[in-house]
Amino acid sequence: MRFFLDNTMSPALARAIAELERNSDQHEVVHLREKFKANTTDVELIPALGAEREWVIISGDLHIARNKAERQAWMDSKLTAFFLKPAWEDQRFWLFSWRFVKWWPLIVAQAGMIKQGEGFYVPIRGERFEKVER
Repeated sequence: MRFFLDNTMSPALARAIAELERNSDQHEVVHLREKFKANTTDVELIPALGAEREWVIISGDLHIARNKAERQAWMDSKLTAFFLKPAWEDQRFWLFSWRFVKWWPLIVAQAGMIKQGEGFYVPIRGERFEKVER
């Protein structure tokens, strides 16, 4: 699987996860800035990712799941997405990173078990995802 972390995520954290994933040789992890210009909108990048298939979006931008145009782009793309719930925004870098690394195996496992195109909210605590209603 290929995981795409957007601008709500740290490029440094994306590189760290990518480096850790090199041991498994199964998953690619890319930050938005490695593939697109930093100011590329979700309405532009989501269809581009959808055309390539097999991307899993990870974002702290809940507008993708709620804003009409962004949601439509996501739905049309049929990409799986994980959205970090708002409590993630208040975390300092190291605490955010620690929590995200803790969640990473659960995100990867969930992405591998579900039908492509589904979406989930990732809480800051716990081990259960909340499904995004379609």
